[in-house]
Amino acid sequence: MAVVVTGLGLQSPYGEDPGLMFAALRRGESAVAEVFAGQLPKPAAAATVAFDETRWFTKLQLAGVDRVSQLAVAAADLAWQDAGTPAGLDAERIGLYAGCGMGGAAALDSAYLSGTQGGRVPPLTIPAFMPNAPAAHAAIRLGIKGPVLTYSVACASAAVAIGEALRALQRGEIDLAIAGGSEALIVPGVVAAWQAMQTLAAFAPGQAARACRPFAADRGGFVLGEGAAFLVLEREDQARARGARLHGRLLGYGLSSDASHLTKPDAAGQARALRAALREAGLQPADVGYCNAHGTATKIGDVVESEALAAVWGPALADLRVSSTKAMHGHLLGAAGSLEAAITLLALQQRALPPNLHGGAVESACPLNLVAPDDTAAPALRAAISSSFAFGGSNAVLAFGAV
Repeated sequence: MAVVVTGLGLQSPYGEDPGLMFAALRRGESAVAEVFAGQLPKPAAAATVAFDETRWFTKLQLAGVDRVSQLAVAAADLAWQDAGTPAGLDAERIGLYAGCGMGGAAALDSAYLSGTQGGRVPPLTIPAFMPNAPAAHAAIRLGIKGPVLTYSVACASAAVAIGEALRALQRGEIDLAIAGGSEALIVPGVVAAWQAMQTLAAFAPGQAARACRPFAADRGGFVLGEGAAFLVLEREDQARARGARLHGRLLGYGLSSDASHLTKPDAAGQARALRAALREAGLQPADVGYCNAHGTATKIGDVVESEALAAVWGPALADLRVSSTKAMHGHLLGAAGSLEAAITLLALQQRALPPNLHGGAVESACPLNLVAPDDTAAPALRAAISSSFAFGGSNAVLAFGAV
């Protein structure tokens, strides 16, 4: 069964217009800046979203709705609009599949600070920070009465949500899916916790925008990001029958578990997910022209991902162009897979690639064909993949094709 993407909805560090976002990425414009200056033990960088919640909610509606849910509602609604607000479908045959890694971080951070300082803990804190709140709010807004599911699989959450939506369509359980993810974790407590893990990139004064350097020899970790992205998925025959615009095809989905370590990635596990996605998509490695890599710019993570790609692509690796867009929009954790899936689809549409930025000398253990800022055209691009590899050892790979 051919499944196509008929809607894209974004709340990204570059705004909500997919074309403008992709143009900024292709130009190599970083959305990363310093946050919470002077409030944390060390300087921190992140990519945030300029979001006007009053476009989507009244003051009364905002009670108990965390930023993560606000972003999800906006992105899902925009995806629905972009798909042409499909009419005539049974609401019980429409599903919503959402990824969210950390839930309502702002609500939890606020409640903790208020409670420990003798203040009042907001009574809606629990429904505000529960991880399934974004999906629930989006489903309520759009009137979706089919399956409404949340996947909390760390950095693979949104990619898994999209992949599981594909499975539901293939099984005939639903006729249309809205799938993606949302994350809003740029609050002092969460950023400090990530700093404590020593996974975030350090940077010199004034250099926050260049802090994340995937696959570079001098890389030192990632920067956080926030946002939401949702795709509308449906059968190609149904989409064409209603005259929908097709953004691309979702050809395959690979999922695997390392079963080895909670935070240390494993090349063999990642390779299994890569092979599974190619197998379902009916693609050979040489058919794939671009990989939007997980590429977190951690010392071990980039090397392991390079090893996994080399194991699967073999001699064809030299022709696979690779970039990690996290260098520009940050790591959205639970929403990373959906934003990067949208970027991969836009690359296929425009036959152009976002560059791999901020690296000087490339890590010798990462012999990849990285997309250079002055060489982003890809006129022959027909298939691409987006990889999401998570803490917990879960690996998800999505394979897309042009229409």
